[in-house]
Amino acid sequence: MFKIGVIGDEISQDFQTVVNVAQELNLDSIEIRSVWDKPPQDLTENDINEMKRILDGTGIQIVGIASPFFKCDIDNAEEREEHLGILKQCIEVAKAFDINLIRTFVFWRTDNVEERWDEIIASYDEPLRMANGEGMILGMENEASTSLSTVKLTERFIREIDSPNIRAIWDPANEAHAEGGEQPYPNAYDRIKPLMVHAHLKDAGENPETGELESVEVGEGVIDWQGQLQAFVDDGYEGHLCLETHWRPTLKIDDALLNRPGGTAFSEAGEEASRICLKNLFGMIEKLRK
Repeated sequence: MFKIGVIGDEISQDFQTVVNVAQELNLDSIEIRSVWDKPPQDLTENDINEMKRILDGTGIQIVGIASPFFKCDIDNAEEREEHLGILKQCIEVAKAFDINLIRTFVFWRTDNVEERWDEIIASYDEPLRMANGEGMILGMENEASTSLSTVKLTERFIREIDSPNIRAIWDPANEAHAEGGEQPYPNAYDRIKPLMVHAHLKDAGENPETGELESVEVGEGVIDWQGQLQAFVDDGYEGHLCLETHWRPTLKIDDALLNRPGGTAFSEAGEEASRICLKNLFGMIEKLRK
């Protein structure tokens, strides 16, 4: 059976609060994206030691580092070099927690992905060398705002690089948002599952006023989460499914913040939203057991 976790800043910037909620709801894991208003690459040794102190004896594990690596402009050499430093720091944080999964991306989306495909592939020569040297897995996430916007592109990228140190993080809602995306479940899932190392849980639904997709309460959108959860069970997936809520019951997170999530503004009303989504998830899991 798969394990249940949460990306911590979807609950709070205060790590103690995140762990308290995780304990109360019997979650297995926490994925780190921002803590105390710091992205993972800025966490200090003191921060990490305090996080370990808070986690001690809870049975909750840190499962991955949700880094912003390569959410940058493909044509900006200075940004690209800066992001290699971000990856290096995230690797050190992962080592401090004795884990090996770092979520990564492949640049902001361009209009000429096909023309620049060889350059996109080559851009991971150095990140892969870094990952290989430290025993890390770079978890590539399909995201509409990036050059690997769809599962089809993500699968192609991973298979062409052909390394066990680059795997897929599956996010059905991201596929729903992507231009040219497939039906998330079962179509896109069937494509990506041989490469999947981790999964995120959120939902998407149509805004009745604009007709555009936006984040909604888990179980209330277009993703067939009941079917997807059953497939995880049937396929023997024993990894983690981490809630990435992205929805708030009393406010709407703007697109710029959704593309670069983190910090106090992002976490506002997150605990309430995440509790609602997890309650819905537990209800669906209960149906699997009947």
